[in-house]
Amino acid sequence: MVFDFAGRVRRIQDLMGDRGVDVALLSVGADLPYFTGYEAMASERLTVLVVRPDREPVLVIPELEAPRVEPGSFEVRSWGEIESPIELAVSVAGSPKSVAVGDHMWSSFLVEFQKLWPNASWSPASALTTVLRMCKDPDEIAALRAAALAVDRVMERIPREVHFGGRTESEVARDLADMTVEEGHDVAAFAIVASGPNGASPHHAPGDRVIMEGDLVVCDFGGRWDGYYSDSTRMFSVGGPSPRHTEVHAVVLAASEAGREVAAPGVACEQIDIAARRVIDDAGLGEFFIHRTGHGIGLEVHEHPYMVKGNQETLVEGIAFSVEPGVYLPSEFGVRIEDIVVCGEGSLNQSDRGLVTVS
Repeated sequence: MVFDFAGRVRRIQDLMGDRGVDVALLSVGADLPYFTGYEAMASERLTVLVVRPDREPVLVIPELEAPRVEPGSFEVRSWGEIESPIELAVSVAGSPKSVAVGDHMWSSFLVEFQKLWPNASWSPASALTTVLRMCKDPDEIAALRAAALAVDRVMERIPREVHFGGRTESEVARDLADMTVEEGHDVAAFAIVASGPNGASPHHAPGDRVIMEGDLVVCDFGGRWDGYYSDSTRMFSVGGPSPRHTEVHAVVLAASEAGREVAAPGVACEQIDIAARRVIDDAGLGEFFIHRTGHGIGLEVHEHPYMVKGNQETLVEGIAFSVEPGVYLPSEFGVRIEDIVVCGEGSLNQSDRGLVTVS
């Protein structure tokens, strides 16, 4: 898929001009591929896109990495092993009074820039890039949709192809990661398999626990498709759920539906959280819903905006985010249901949200 990198560059330059930012330094992380299509290797060798509002951006890059860069709406200036990339970037940037720095730039580089521009004011570049990256264009939505449908296909395969009972969480997680790639993702990014009491830890790392008959299992996994991520969570019961499992799952499912139903242009992000949380509170389980209801998604699995009380940013068409309420009962089990939603288009995920019985 071909994305409009030149248009993105023009938009950040216009925004910099409006806000009086003289230069933006975008290093490793998602901002660099967003504007150039090039994903830098995080290393002790500096790669940075130097953006000024009045001229073509310059990608300062190690000489040995330069062959990986596809031509684009920017100039490439490479530096050799005995040259200073900081000095090269400074020569391109000039003498700025206001500098915006990519959130993932290494502090060792930032300190050197600050020494050379002691009188400049500094701000995170996310104040600029978030405005642009939050609202996805049709090509980005197409990539997110393809990723979501691929992970849906994995969810549909699980009851037929994945055996849970008597196997470790790590073994099942490897199955899910393999299937994620088989269904078209470029890479499997993560796979949470949390069984029984481990399900009460939202970000549990799959381990050597053997999954047993009667366990409730949280499966939360995703991958990258043409740079954009999938992220979905469904619940599986080994040998059939208990009444308590069924009861709590029904509450979380209702909370998921409430959060997805309220998502619409003009609605504040916090209203997604409030709607989902109200259902869980009313069921007497509010103290066990211990995280926000959702996060933005795109070139990163977690990005702006966040669906949490207090975030009064307004949704507009094209913003992509998760809706993932959960209940986590310590030493017992956990339940989470997660879908990716695009404002104005609804849920991208369509796989069964019910409690699925597996062997």
